[in-house]
Amino acid sequence: MEIREAGTADWDAIWPFMRQIVAAGETFSWERDLDEQRARERWFPSSPGRTVVAVENGEVLGTAISAPNREGPGSHVATASFMVNPAAGGRGVGRALGRHVLDRAQADGFRAMQFNAVVETNTRAVELWRSLGMEIVATLPEAFEHPVHGRVGLHVMYRLF
Repeated sequence: MEIREAGTADWDAIWPFMRQIVAAGETFSWERDLDEQRARERWFPSSPGRTVVAVENGEVLGTAISAPNREGPGSHVATASFMVNPAAGGRGVGRALGRHVLDRAQADGFRAMQFNAVVETNTRAVELWRSLGMEIVATLPEAFEHPVHGRVGLHVMYRLF
């Protein structure tokens, strides 16, 4: 599996699984009916933000974005978001993207990584991020309206480099 910078040509492969994930409303804090143009604008942040894709045999299996979490005095802390095509689940795509984004943030001089909104019922993601050194530093009770479980917590996860 190769992790590389995403280009605009990758969007046609990203959007179908992104639309599916967002519409499900179980793991992402975006409007479930988000239109394609708005999704694309969000997923390709301006510099110093980055968008990457995980590719195997020419197929985009997942994608991630990273950027400074805040401006000015908080810009030494990075943040990131991830989406893995559900059809590629269990193949290590999330782990590969996570490692890549964490390593790249550290190499770029960030002091830490902060994930602002990890849905507590997304146990696979929580376990993955913990295995990569992220810690739950806070949980915002009932901060996410889950379509199956109702109001559940959002974890803030953090890792110093």
